[in-house]
Amino acid sequence: MLSVSHGCTALVRLFLVRQPTITKSIAVLLIFCVLSLLGLSYYVSTGVLNVVSKSSSPPPPPIVSCLSLSTDRKPSMVNDHSAMPQLRTVSKVLVLVETPFTKMGQEVIAILEATRIRYKMEIAQKRLPNLTHQDKGRYGVVIFERLESYLNMDNWNRQLLDKYCREYGVGIMAFAHPDERLFNAQVKDFPLFVHSKLSMRDYRVKTASPVLRIVRGGEVARGVMPGDDWTVFVPNHTTYEPIACAKLNPTSPFVLQISDDVSEILHTTIIRDRGELDGIQRVFFGNSFKFWLHRPLFLDVLSFLSHGKLSIPLEHYILIDIDDIFVSKPGTRMKPKDVQALLETQTHLQQSVDGFHFNLGFSGKYFHHGSEEENAGDDMLIESREHFWWFDHTWSHMQSHQYNISEIIRDLTLNKEFAKRHGIVVNNSYAVAPHHAGVYPVHEPLYEAWKKIWKVKVTSSEEYPHLNPARYRRGFMYRGIKVLPRQTCGLFTHTIFIDKFPGGKMKLNQSIRGGELFRTILFNPISIFMTHLSNYGSDRLGLYTFESVIKFIQCWTNLKLKTVEPLKLGSIYFDMFPGEIDPVWRNPCNDKRHMAIWSASKSCRRLPNFLVIGPQKTGTTALYDFLGIHPLLVSNYNSLTTYEEVQFFKGKNYYKGLDWYMKFYPDPGEDSNVMLFEKSANYFDSELVPSRAYALLPNAKLICTIIDPAKRAYSWYQHQRAHQEISALSYTFYEVVTAGDSATKELRDLRYRCLNPGHYAYHIENWLDHYNDEQMLIIDGEKLRLNPILVMDEVQRFLQVDPVIDYSTKLKYNPKKGFFCQVMGVNHTKCLGKEKGRLYPEMDTQSQLYLAHYYRKHNIALSKLLTSMGRPIPTWLKEQLTDQK
Repeated sequence: MLSVSHGCTALVRLFLVRQPTITKSIAVLLIFCVLSLLGLSYYVSTGVLNVVSKSSSPPPPPIVSCLSLSTDRKPSMVNDHSAMPQLRTVSKVLVLVETPFTKMGQEVIAILEATRIRYKMEIAQKRLPNLTHQDKGRYGVVIFERLESYLNMDNWNRQLLDKYCREYGVGIMAFAHPDERLFNAQVKDFPLFVHSKLSMRDYRVKTASPVLRIVRGGEVARGVMPGDDWTVFVPNHTTYEPIACAKLNPTSPFVLQISDDVSEILHTTIIRDRGELDGIQRVFFGNSFKFWLHRPLFLDVLSFLSHGKLSIPLEHYILIDIDDIFVSKPGTRMKPKDVQALLETQTHLQQSVDGFHFNLGFSGKYFHHGSEEENAGDDMLIESREHFWWFDHTWSHMQSHQYNISEIIRDLTLNKEFAKRHGIVVNNSYAVAPHHAGVYPVHEPLYEAWKKIWKVKVTSSEEYPHLNPARYRRGFMYRGIKVLPRQTCGLFTHTIFIDKFPGGKMKLNQSIRGGELFRTILFNPISIFMTHLSNYGSDRLGLYTFESVIKFIQCWTNLKLKTVEPLKLGSIYFDMFPGEIDPVWRNPCNDKRHMAIWSASKSCRRLPNFLVIGPQKTGTTALYDFLGIHPLLVSNYNSLTTYEEVQFFKGKNYYKGLDWYMKFYPDPGEDSNVMLFEKSANYFDSELVPSRAYALLPNAKLICTIIDPAKRAYSWYQHQRAHQEISALSYTFYEVVTAGDSATKELRDLRYRCLNPGHYAYHIENWLDHYNDEQMLIIDGEKLRLNPILVMDEVQRFLQVDPVIDYSTKLKYNPKKGFFCQVMGVNHTKCLGKEKGRLYPEMDTQSQLYLAHYYRKHNIALSKLLTSMGRPIPTWLKEQLTDQK
């Protein structure tokens, strides 16, 4: 090392004397020497500065160093933030933004969505939403995307919010975004001063802050911070304490105006208000998320201000799948030295990640399909088989959606035989489909074959519900197989050389050091990463990437990384997120990637264009019958169990999958004007159905019918009596509708089915949370009964069906039945069955009075809703509201 230093010194002297005659090779050497003299030769040798051609340099080692990795590191403070038992708040965040489209607000929402934290977004200038419900706080933390929005609230809203925060122990978080340069300006209403529009450097987090949980205190991020719009806080009261600090950049205008000494002073960039002045805890950020560390600090502040109710777990699970074992093209495969590096890295990572193993997915057909040296690498993988975990990736790397059940079974069987011949002990419970084909959108034969050949219980996919944005990826369970969300790390089959990485090594390092890859692990307590065989040959970018990011996580966070086998990981995942067990079927035709991995034999044309959603006993069967008269309005095929209703979106049928549902519809053809529809009257008042229906049929139209809710309740009661339902036969109608909480479950269930569907406004609004007003037609059921011809003309206009038919020639009133029936000939009509139009005793006066009072607030809400939608008020509703005082 000493001789290199002397030689470089001589070369520099030569350059100073003979600058004009310097050659290119000497220039390169000179740069190396200058950097060596500066102590930077390590970065040159590792390719950071790209001075040496990549083809001649070895794979890059990970470069992450910090105080936390030193042998004499001090333990970091990890605060529990345990929730206080007396807290009366919901685990939800209120986010107040300038507009729904501002960048900062969108970034806040993105973090909350990625970490599965519930939120409500509102415009800051408007009136506050309801903050309480039944003496319980609706929000655990209030976030202002701009500090100025909080400071400049009108007095009424400010007093209301502050009172709420004090009473319910709710904290406030805000971000400073000054529009002008400020010097020693006082924050409105607070003994706090700010300097703004600054450039900062050398960021550090206070070691002893009680806010810290994820972030490891005491580290220093050297260098200039991104942006020149930083705000620093200068407190004038003991209620304030710093969470993070930084130095002023010497080139900052503020520093140049004062003196060079100021640049060495630590200035507070995130400050906590302990609430000593007014009983409200607040945290103010002096910048946005331009600096990567503000995201984990944001999560810590959220946890702290909510007293632990809005926390993510510190224990994180990471599983690194290496797909395509034996699959890569010659020239991109692993050689023996690469396999050796894989083994050494696994051993090394086991010291940092409890239980760590690389998980190898193999396709046996491509064994020994490389060069001689690459084939030796294949052999070494087999020889080292006991050191890794293995899973099935199909024999021929097939895209299963293109094959039938017998073809898939044959392929999986060949891979199983290959494993047996080579002594590979396969984790039978886990498998991954190449290209994610067949996992989602679901291809039934793949699930059947997996269970038959490998007894698969867990898989993973990046396609549910969609590839992008990645923060929405979720898990689900289907046919007893747990499908876990799968993440990407920026490496793909073609990413094998660091200088060919999109954006170069700098871009990769940004992802590792606080960027996308770091955030993926931070936001997801369980991360399954997809990588490929080719990422571990050549430059071994897979090893570089994961070693680096794991070291970086150790440096800056208190996250505890673990690896467990997929079967156990599946159980852990759904213990964490039990609400994700049920799948949500989405329309594959709305996603190009989904269309690419969906069977060509399937068609979105076999999905309904509109839904008749109920509620029951309001005339939906008559409407269904009238719709069927039109030659272009085609309903689903009848169900063996539920007759004309498929009832897919509610109940067990939903778990039978999209293929099952589509079998109930004909293919109308590409150029057809046919409109398919489904009528299931129990959809209307379901909490789940609106979101499920919208996920699959976002462009569908909706038709619902409403009658006097008291009459509807009584009709349902009589319907149940006619079907010999025991509770309906055992109790009078008045006893049913007035049954209390102490009644039997059967009686309470009957009361619920009588009364709940009549809460029309509530249920319609649930549908309008997903669909817009123009997609819904609300029919007066009484009008449908008395004048169906007029109503069906309205329905045709709503559906925009072409051609329009004349229902006056299709329907005729039947005095014996008491309603309109379909005209079948000159003197013949076809009416609904004997169960329809059944006569029963008039409702007793006591029940009428009770229900008039019970439904009054619901009828008022319905009147307001219909008015706001610009819809006519039914005659029966006007009478109800007129008669009641």
